[in-house]
Amino acid sequence: MTSRLISFEGIDGSGKSTQIDLLSAWLTERNIEFVIVREPGGTSISERIRDILLDKQNLFFSGESESFLFLSARAQLVSEVIRPALESGKFVICDRFIDSTLAYQGYGRGMDLSQLEAMNNMAIGGCVPGQTFLLDVDIENSIQRRSGNEDDRMESAGVKFLSKVREGYIQLSTQFSNRINLLDSTEVKSSIFNKITTQLCRVYGDLNV
Repeated sequence: MTSRLISFEGIDGSGKSTQIDLLSAWLTERNIEFVIVREPGGTSISERIRDILLDKQNLFFSGESESFLFLSARAQLVSEVIRPALESGKFVICDRFIDSTLAYQGYGRGMDLSQLEAMNNMAIGGCVPGQTFLLDVDIENSIQRRSGNEDDRMESAGVKFLSKVREGYIQLSTQFSNRINLLDSTEVKSSIFNKITTQLCRVYGDLNV
C-alpha cells in the first residue's frame, strides 16, 4: 500500500504554500481526513529548532550541525505527528521533507549524500513519502517572488548556493522518478494543481470521489 504521506519540495518562492492550500481545500471538499505539517517545525520541540536554524544571527553553522538540527526536528515530527496520523489512516501533507536535506545540505552545502540518506532513514523510521511534488522555479523568479519579504538565514545564503540546491532537486527528481513529480512552477497555478490532483487520484484510488 502506497504511503499516504505527500511532500512538497522546491526552493523558496516556488509556490509550495499555494499548492498546499489548494490541496487542503480539495481534500476538505471530499471529506478526506488529513493533517498539514511543515519542516522544520510541526511540534513544540521542532519549532524551537526551526527558530535556531532560520535565525540570521546564527551565521556560522557547520554543515554537520545544520544537518543534525534539521534531522532532529524531523525525527520529532515523525514520532509525534506524522506516524500517528498515518497509522490512523489520514493523509499527511508535508511542506518539505527528506529531499530538502539532500538538496540543501547535500548538494548545497556539499555534505556526503550517502551519509545524509542514512541519517534521513534513521530520522523517519520508514515514513517515506508515497508521492512528492517538486515545484521548480529558476533563481531569478525565486528572488523576484520573494521581494519585499525579509529573507531568513537559509534564503539569504546567496545565488550560488540556491543554484546548487535547485540543481540538486532536479537530480533527485531523476533518481527518484517513481516518487518525485517535477512540475514547472511558472505555469498557471490551476494547471499545476490539476496535474497534482490527477497524479494523486491515479495513485490513491479512494480520492476518485
